Amino acid sequence: MVERSFVVPSVDIGPYVRGGDDVARTRVAAQIDEACRTVGFFQIRGHGVPEHVTAGLASAIDGFFGLPLEVKNGYRCPPAINRGYTPPKAESLSLSLGVESAARMNDYFEAFNVGVPARTYPHLTLPETDYADNVWPSELDAFASQVGAYFAEAQRVARTLTRVFADALGLPAGFFDAFTDHSLDVLRMNNYALPPDTYTGHGDLIGMGEHTDYGIVTVLWADRIAGLQVLDTRGVWHDVCPDESALLVNLGDLTARWTNERWLSTLHRVKPPIVDGTIRRRRSAAYFHDGNIDAVIATLPTCLAEGEPARYAPITVAEHVRAKLAGSRAGTPNASAEREAARLAAADRAPLS
Repeated sequence: MVERSFVVPSVDIGPYVRGGDDVARTRVAAQIDEACRTVGFFQIRGHGVPEHVTAGLASAIDGFFGLPLEVKNGYRCPPAINRGYTPPKAESLSLSLGVESAARMNDYFEAFNVGVPARTYPHLTLPETDYADNVWPSELDAFASQVGAYFAEAQRVARTLTRVFADALGLPAGFFDAFTDHSLDVLRMNNYALPPDTYTGHGDLIGMGEHTDYGIVTVLWADRIAGLQVLDTRGVWHDVCPDESALLVNLGDLTARWTNERWLSTLHRVKPPIVDGTIRRRRSAAYFHDGNIDAVIATLPTCLAEGEPARYAPITVAEHVRAKLAGSRAGTPNASAEREAARLAAADRAPLS
């Protein structure tokens, strides 16, 4: 059963965006710490992303996903290249946890990914597979500029959040900079829709399977339409919908590793938004701030009580992200996500409908 009274914390990060005083920033950091300890999912106001930029992103999403399937398929990339188009039922996000979906079906969303290419950091030798060049649809003149404008804003917001995280965790200012100065960042634009008459009403569809995000933090723009659900610490699923003009934020696995699960990487999923027996279209765009590919993530000593063992062994961003992607995109179940899979197994798994 899905409870309806769950509230996602809302935090105004304006003091970090507009240059507020120490008192105001301390208040924000405390609110973020509380949200990360108790929910792991929150929404932010005062982020400073202009409305015309998010409107441009929405226009780009509509333009691309409105193209014929044969045109969109021309922008597919190999599974190891986290770029370009992914058609419906090509991925199974629950396999990133090593878990077969309850319905034994791949997720029905379609997506388009862009990210930071290696050429952004000419002074470094970075793997082209991870920092691949983007593919841009030639049919849409404004797509690259509209998506690029939002990408830059989302990147700014994600880096602002890591400043807040450092303060909230009592770390030196700029602590995360050394782990993110060539961060493996990806923007994934999602479309949850099916052609008319393809939904039978038999309850066998999964919009996006249960999963945790892989990196440090995710900044999510989403329609105010039902579908997104998060799992609380008691194993109950809750519907989440952003406030007007707010962005949703959730933590990734690497932050859970750093903090020894003082802050959790929250399990979430997308159920089909069904209205009057038909699937209502839903859009979202997730900006994944994943950290440097060669960074080693180890539990922070400040997040360990005296005598407390670390729950995770050190791991590189590359090792962790590649294992996750091999599950979701290539169908190879991830065998190194035992703790996340155990949380899912213990959950009240309401039937996907």
